[in-house]
Amino acid sequence: MLTSKEKSDTKRLPMMPIRDVVIFPYMMTPFVVGRESSVRALEEAMAGDKKIFLATQHDASIDEPKPNEIYSVGTIVNIVQSLKLPDGNIKVLVEGVERAKVVSISDDEGFFRATVRTSTYKVETGPQLDALISRVTGLFEQYVKLSQNLNYESMVAAIRVDEPGKLADTVGANLQLTIEEKQELLEIFDPVDRLTRVAEMLDIEIEKLNVDRTIQGRVKRQMEKAQKEYYLNEKIKAIQKELGRGEKSEIDELKKKIEQAGMTKDAHDKALAELRRLENMPPMSAESTVSRNYLDWLLAVPWKKKTKEIRDLKYAKEILESDHYGLDKIKERILEFLAVRRLVKNPRGSILMFVGPPGVGKTSLGMSIAKSTGRKFVRMSLGGVRDEAEIRGHRRTYIGALPGQIIQMMKKAGTRNPVFMLDEVDKMSMDFRGDPSAALLEVLDPEQNYMFVDHYLDVEYDLSQVFFIVTANVLHTIPPALQDRMEVIRLSGYTELEKFEIAKRFLVRKQKEQTGLDAEQVEFTESGLKELIQYYTREAGVRNLEREIGNICRKVARRVVEEAGRTGKKRPKLEKAVVTENKVSEYLGPQKFRDLKADKQNEIGATTGLAWTEVGGSILTTEATIMEGRGKLTITGKLGDVMQESAQAAMSYIRSRAHTLGLPRDFYRHLDIHIHVPEGAIPKDGPSAGITLATSIASALTQIPVRCDVAMTGEITLRGKVLPIGGLKEKLMAAHRHGIKEIVLPKDNEKDLPDIPDIIKTEMKLSFVESMDQVLKIALEREVQPLPMPAAIQAAAETRPEEVH
Repeated sequence: MLTSKEKSDTKRLPMMPIRDVVIFPYMMTPFVVGRESSVRALEEAMAGDKKIFLATQHDASIDEPKPNEIYSVGTIVNIVQSLKLPDGNIKVLVEGVERAKVVSISDDEGFFRATVRTSTYKVETGPQLDALISRVTGLFEQYVKLSQNLNYESMVAAIRVDEPGKLADTVGANLQLTIEEKQELLEIFDPVDRLTRVAEMLDIEIEKLNVDRTIQGRVKRQMEKAQKEYYLNEKIKAIQKELGRGEKSEIDELKKKIEQAGMTKDAHDKALAELRRLENMPPMSAESTVSRNYLDWLLAVPWKKKTKEIRDLKYAKEILESDHYGLDKIKERILEFLAVRRLVKNPRGSILMFVGPPGVGKTSLGMSIAKSTGRKFVRMSLGGVRDEAEIRGHRRTYIGALPGQIIQMMKKAGTRNPVFMLDEVDKMSMDFRGDPSAALLEVLDPEQNYMFVDHYLDVEYDLSQVFFIVTANVLHTIPPALQDRMEVIRLSGYTELEKFEIAKRFLVRKQKEQTGLDAEQVEFTESGLKELIQYYTREAGVRNLEREIGNICRKVARRVVEEAGRTGKKRPKLEKAVVTENKVSEYLGPQKFRDLKADKQNEIGATTGLAWTEVGGSILTTEATIMEGRGKLTITGKLGDVMQESAQAAMSYIRSRAHTLGLPRDFYRHLDIHIHVPEGAIPKDGPSAGITLATSIASALTQIPVRCDVAMTGEITLRGKVLPIGGLKEKLMAAHRHGIKEIVLPKDNEKDLPDIPDIIKTEMKLSFVESMDQVLKIALEREVQPLPMPAAIQAAAETRPEEVH
């Protein structure tokens, strides 16, 4: 036992919580006092014996700590000096006297006043204590030699003491320890225990310093090696120059290219700074490769080179007409764009979005625009892209980093003003790596894209001269903010006449060339092409039509090759394959689609509706049947919530109009009604089938057939009003393909007629209605006879009372 507790004493002193510092006895410490409560405690102490109790708070970020947020062990100090600063704070210098433990704290006076207990220990001297003191002194001298923050002479002089408690406090105050570790030392009252703990901490800190010194030595050797390599490389360059080799070094070549590239000032300065870094690097280092790749990309991107634009409207019109049939609205928009380019000196690039079903020529139209304007054409497919870095690139800190696809495509184009097609923008998605559609907001905004910043290049790049064309099949998957930045042009699909002209002018010639046939070997008649269009394809575009023409050409090509093998002649003489209406089935098999114009009869409860899909329009047959029951309404056919609600609204309308339809008022009590929309595996939704559903129910209940040559579309309300719908052009084109003669449409859709092809308006009767009563007059085979008034009153009087359960 080296120590024994001699006595304890209790004192009541002003208390001040301190932050980020632990004050030990015998330690002189300056700090600034600013908190109002601390200033009051300090003033109280200055008015008395200049003693104050300091204790460290647990969390330094708390401005007004509570007693339980302050360590219970602190130090009683003497205030040596205090100075009031101009900002109202007070700078004080204190000297630690002795450690003490809090017994109680009060804050009634606007500051903390603590009752603390001090303890005095008697230390028994002897060989064991002397050995401990010598060990701590030796370890601390070793620590000071290794540390670069302490003065050796002053520290060695400070520890020349024989008292173990003072030695422990002096050493602990000068060690690079955390606040928690210093507080742990402060809370050890026994001097010998405290000195023992200091010895353990010194061992750990010396070990850390030794490890740091080893690492620093290793780094220094590596730096010396790098400097040696640099010196030798410079010497080699000097020798080569003396020998007359390499007068134009790689660095000089790069500098010349940078000066000639026509970069912006920011990019030019960055390129020269990177070049200076490259010049000072060892050629074989990894950093040198990264820096060289960056400079190569900066130089590869077109900064000033522009394609000379063709602004001849007549030439552009000829190109567009020769490449595409129809699409008049889009051709007009392109010619308008060129006209503006002729009048405006420095116009900004346009941003168009083509929206339409597959196969209508969106992508090929972009190529024709590039051809007609004389610009370069580049295409980037966005289908399945889910990483924002695909647009903006990766930062150079990543291994293998590259610029985004926008900059890569600009490099491929080689000019500042290409036609840039962003294909399938509606097929983008997002995940934890970011949202690429959000990155496109800057690219496709004319007010921002002149200062587009790629993460890899990290300099502004001007995209304002680029003619962006975006394509999509649908709009609802594209964020509204992105849609707002583009001019949307819709491509609804082709009529049968347009498909026939496209096949005759383009598709047949293209497939002949791809299969190696000529006009002497195969010929498509007009009737043969119409047979293909009507009975072997059913689409908004012409992609499947081209595929079927290709199938026929391949079968003819096979026949030619087999005959050549049989006769031994390279080009044998064969009878020309003439593809007529009757011959199509020999090549392609039986008809794939039934002609709905044939064998279709007026039926009860069967109504033809019109639907919009992502690949164009289609017809949608709706069936209704009635059975004995208790008024249950069954709806099948994989219908969405909106469509089911439309069916319920239609049923409510029919019930409210029972008298007008010649039905008893309680007809629904004794009948079950089943509504079914065929092709049950395909999900269907939307409000536009409302009048179709109502017509089917009315036909089933009145037993009056629905006309088979009439199709309809429109939303219904409970009052029987017919509301407008969307996708009118696609729906009318689908009805035209299926041979429908008359279409019932909402009156409010009459404004959309200018967008409808003339052939549809000529060959089909368009009936515009405002109420369901008008729909039934057109759609039903004969007019519904309402019940006579007396009979209606009698039917209401004879209504059966509901059963009470």
